[in-house]
Amino acid sequence: MASFPPSVNEKLIARSRTVGELLAPTSPFDKKCGRENWTVAFAPDGSYLAWSQGHRIVKLVPWAQCLNNFLLHGTKNGTNAVSTRLPRQSSDSGQKNKPCEHIIDCGDIVWSLAFGSSVPEKQSRCVNIEWHRFKFGQDQLLLATGLNNGRIKIWDVYTGKLLLNLMDHTEVVRDLTFAPDGSLILVSASRDKTLRVWDLKDDGGGSNIGVIELSWHHSEEHSGVGGQRVAALAASPASCTVCTVGRSNLALGCKGSSCEFSPDGALLATASYDTRVYVWDPHIGVILREFGHLFPPPTPIFAGGANDRWVRSVCFSHDGLHVASLADDKTQDGSVYFWATPSQVSSLQHLCRMAIRRVMPTSQVKNLPIPCKVLEFLCYQI
Repeated sequence: MASFPPSVNEKLIARSRTVGELLAPTSPFDKKCGRENWTVAFAPDGSYLAWSQGHRIVKLVPWAQCLNNFLLHGTKNGTNAVSTRLPRQSSDSGQKNKPCEHIIDCGDIVWSLAFGSSVPEKQSRCVNIEWHRFKFGQDQLLLATGLNNGRIKIWDVYTGKLLLNLMDHTEVVRDLTFAPDGSLILVSASRDKTLRVWDLKDDGGGSNIGVIELSWHHSEEHSGVGGQRVAALAASPASCTVCTVGRSNLALGCKGSSCEFSPDGALLATASYDTRVYVWDPHIGVILREFGHLFPPPTPIFAGGANDRWVRSVCFSHDGLHVASLADDKTQDGSVYFWATPSQVSSLQHLCRMAIRRVMPTSQVKNLPIPCKVLEFLCYQI
């Protein structure tokens, strides 16, 4: 962008700097899989970083060790260069489920990753089932990997053992998300134009409990091949809503490539092929903010992605105050870079807003007998 809105402090943005990088090793495998780094994911408890470093490989890195490496290595021009060789920890150390490094060969290109953890009180949908192939405990941590061949493989994070192989999709599994409530409900999005809902606790076999065929509009414009492909999906924090974005500019007013809910579920950020990031009120379908990677924005003929600047990913910070976006730079070296951002203490007003919005949709907030300015604040309009 050539300029920022008045509300953006450019000096704070300039203070963000790289604090480390993970470099992908040269692969011993054949070159047909390439070095595509399509996705990374953090475990919900912050214990692991999962990194698809290309060549069918996913690396599970203990995040605490990774941070220690960032701090211990010398800096050069403000940047820490960190190799992926982290000290391995023995499984016989006497500490149960102590994080240790794993390398997983998934057998095909990995397009999507998602961590899931079990909560014992969250029962399976099939309460009468007495036999279970796997019993998920409170300390169970799973990693789902979506592959190029349409399969979804479920791994035990602590051991690197393959637990399940889900095979109902017929094309690339583009995105995955677990329900945040610990029920081990998994939602997958594929280029076969379907969403599938899986219950991993249902007889331990990953039962496919629902299929959603994505036919948002039956117009001739979107009935062709690829017109309804799903690029990404996200589950709301309350596990009551799933958002999808894809190659249909009638769904959200843009051809979407990524989406994520804010921590309180009150906002939805979407990234699009037209170089923009939109922040929505998902309850009423209204755009509240618009951000651009190009200024001025591209002309319509280049807004579909042929501009070398399409936004690949977007996410909220854990405090819900910031949105981070990633634009495609055509680099395929399998590396991951980490950035430090300025520390900020959330205001009491914002914390109160998040507490309210976690339990109240926009329609209920608007019915509260409160002043207009307070109402606008709670609806993220100011």
